[in-house]
Amino acid sequence: MPPFALRGIDHIVLRSADPARLIAFYLEVVGCTLEHEQPKLGLTHLRAGGQLIDIVDANGPLNKPGDQPVHQPGRNLDHLCLRIEPFDEAALTRHLASHGISTDPARQRFGNEGEGPSLYFPDPDGNVIEFKGG
Repeated sequence: MPPFALRGIDHIVLRSADPARLIAFYLEVVGCTLEHEQPKLGLTHLRAGGQLIDIVDANGPLNKPGDQPVHQPGRNLDHLCLRIEPFDEAALTRHLASHGISTDPARQRFGNEGEGPSLYFPDPDGNVIEFKGG
């Protein structure tokens, strides 16, 4: 059994070659509201009900080596974040290691409920999952 309980999806992150266009779509068409901006990172957080949709500039500082341009075949979902509690880094690290998954140390990151600790790790298909605490 995992040493935590899932509380739901905290946020998703979408990469965009034209973030202004995508942000406008989610604000105007989908009905999201502007929650938080981090211009130095090329990152905008949009409120979607109780969760967030983050838009990141695919040509900005958060672009990772190996990321495919979003206008070509490739992924534009950066990661799926799941809000968990409690966030016990040692217990999480042990749990993930028991499944053959290693992680970097937890870092403070912004999410749906503000700043909190988080860990990134891959799923079997290489998708990035983030466990986020409050």
